[in-house]
Amino acid sequence: MTIAASRTSNREALTDEIDRMAISTIRFLAADTVPSANSGHPGLPLGAAPAAWTLWSRHLRHDPADPRWPDRDRFVLSAGHGSALQYVLLHLFGYDLPMSELRQFRQLGSRTPGHPEHGQTPGVETTTGPLGQGLANAVGMALAERMLAARCNVGEHCVVDHRTWVLAGDGDLMEGISHEAASLAGRLGLGRLTVMFDDNNVTIDGPADLSCSDDALGRFAAYGWHTLSVEDGNDISAIDEAVAEACDVESAPTFIRLRTTIGYGAPGVEGTSKAHGSPLGADTIAAMRRRFNWPETPFFVPADVTSITRALAAEGAEARADWINRYATWAADHPQLAVDFPLDRVPAPADMAALRPLQKKPPAGKTATRKASGAALNALAGTYPALIGGSADLAGSTNTTILGGDVSNQHYSGRTIHFGIREHAMAAALNGIALHGGLRPFGSTFLVFSDYLRPALRLSALMRQPVIYIFTHDSVHVGEDGPTHQPIEHIESLRLIPGLTVLRPADAAETALAWEIAATNTSGPTALVLTRQNLPALGGGPLADIRDHGCRVARGDAQGADVVLAASGSEVALAIEAADLLADRGVAATVVSVMWREQLEESLSSGRHPLPDVPVVWAEAGVPTGWRGIAGDRDQVIGVGRFGESGPAAQVAAHLGLTPVALANAALTTLRRAVSWG
Repeated sequence: MTIAASRTSNREALTDEIDRMAISTIRFLAADTVPSANSGHPGLPLGAAPAAWTLWSRHLRHDPADPRWPDRDRFVLSAGHGSALQYVLLHLFGYDLPMSELRQFRQLGSRTPGHPEHGQTPGVETTTGPLGQGLANAVGMALAERMLAARCNVGEHCVVDHRTWVLAGDGDLMEGISHEAASLAGRLGLGRLTVMFDDNNVTIDGPADLSCSDDALGRFAAYGWHTLSVEDGNDISAIDEAVAEACDVESAPTFIRLRTTIGYGAPGVEGTSKAHGSPLGADTIAAMRRRFNWPETPFFVPADVTSITRALAAEGAEARADWINRYATWAADHPQLAVDFPLDRVPAPADMAALRPLQKKPPAGKTATRKASGAALNALAGTYPALIGGSADLAGSTNTTILGGDVSNQHYSGRTIHFGIREHAMAAALNGIALHGGLRPFGSTFLVFSDYLRPALRLSALMRQPVIYIFTHDSVHVGEDGPTHQPIEHIESLRLIPGLTVLRPADAAETALAWEIAATNTSGPTALVLTRQNLPALGGGPLADIRDHGCRVARGDAQGADVVLAASGSEVALAIEAADLLADRGVAATVVSVMWREQLEESLSSGRHPLPDVPVVWAEAGVPTGWRGIAGDRDQVIGVGRFGESGPAAQVAAHLGLTPVALANAALTTLRRAVSWG
């Protein structure tokens, strides 16, 4: 079934009177939810109701009985503060969101939270609290649709054929992420993506032109988008024509500007910032009811509206049933494609056999873990077709180019995505790809630039999306680039995000294990923190210990140790040199590589103690705050609590106290054997 053919056949039933009644129903249900909660944002639902109704009644292909149907259209309310609009639509069209949930709007434990939350409300595709995120997620969803269509629509088979729709507001377009995402979407020619801009010229502080006078149409045209304008946001016919035209454009995404009135119909507040984020009040709603000749009963839904929305939903069910039949035929004819690209979820790798040789026999000599990561990534990609991704213009540095070619508007079957210098949009688009299903995304940049994408990474964790983040150039060993490029607080800041797995391997073998952990972690995001500089192969204890306890012995053994030198990443090699210095002084030091600190903390908190019961020196090239949290009274912590310097890497590290002598002296101090090393 093509997109053009999917438009509802119930259009003849959508009379002017039905449209008027349905739009009023949406407006008043939304208006009733806000005073019920005594908080919320009524302005957007009142102003954008006609556009939302036009889209949902005439163009959106979905089945409320199966909100996760893989070939459904995606609707993203990027202006998530207007969540009441989406909840009302979901309720009216028959999703599992009864009226009782509308009455519990914004209440603890309800399925109608203040902003749409993925996984909490059926029919909500993504979490859209922070402005701009939904639009950027939608770019990832639209890209995933094109990439899967290129892989799965073989011959006469068509199992991937849907659109992505966004309703965005002024705030979405003002946030910088919208520039990054829209620019990327235009370059990739994502013709199945349409953004409807609720242009009501109002922000919280007052008229939008207090702070922004952009030519939105000109801006999106410059990105390569097809642009349209509807001057009256209440004109159903004009909105319908614009959306239909968007459906006919396959070579570029479409941007539709809709001139609307925030808080439409609410006397005294419509068209002003007062309508944005406060309940309308009983008197205002009563006046609205008189203005529209609407019953005084709260949460009233006319029978005719229920009848038409159920009929429209039935058409969605028919479309899904047709797709199920087509999918079954496709899967029978192409069983391996059905295994490689399960359209209803993010696929997990079949096995990790490709990584075993890299774990057992790492390359001879010294290797940067970023280089070892590239080897592991490509080994895994050879047996994991759904693995796709790229970098923020740093593929040569992050080693993230994989076989299969580049993704472009002429080659959606490629595997390497050039996100450009757009870290924030990259991460948000990765979320959209993961939310879409069928592909497993990764992205990469320098660790210091994780700050640019942190809001989207946080949402990866909040939504439990299995995005893999590759962060290289992980410490002051960046050297000559200086403090702007030397991450100090970044590793610790990543560990603060609940649900994010942070892995900092110390050699090539551990890097291959880190990729195994990342690839098999399908319940949340993973961050791989990798070195620019070369590191020696460690040998040492079994890698399986890292899975169990987050750490392993890299030198020595637990028996007879006087002190433990516990470090992560590049500092493990320093610890080994320090252990040799201590041995010369008659001190037995066991060196432990802590690749996964959160797992170690879990072991410690559960009473499992993988470290010997002796003093520990903890070392990492970053702020020591988190390590102090697990250090005992007799332990020492070595870190970097200040910004770096520009200079050769070894000199900078020595200047900041990251040397074998410093670690050895810390060990002797904790053993009360401090000496001068000459």
